[in-house]
Amino acid sequence: MKSIPALLLITTSILAGCERQESVQTVDWYKANTSERVKVLERCKASPGELSISANCINASSAANAITLELRGYKHREPINFSSQGK
Repeated sequence: MKSIPALLLITTSILAGCERQESVQTVDWYKANTSERVKVLERCKASPGELSISANCINASSAANAITLELRGYKHREPINFSSQGK
């Protein structure tokens, strides 16, 4: 009889850890898959308190920003180092 509460506690803790994990996609994957990027961004905007810091929201947002910058013709430039006096 004493082992039943312990068994229930162990079973509950094991089942609590069995939450379905969403696979994390990369920024490059979101750049290539426009429809999925749009879906993830809509979900993230609908519930920012829960999802805004998730890896998929961050990666989808970064992909959208990178695509926007590419369309505008932005080119990444190395910063100027003034401490070397222009050398």
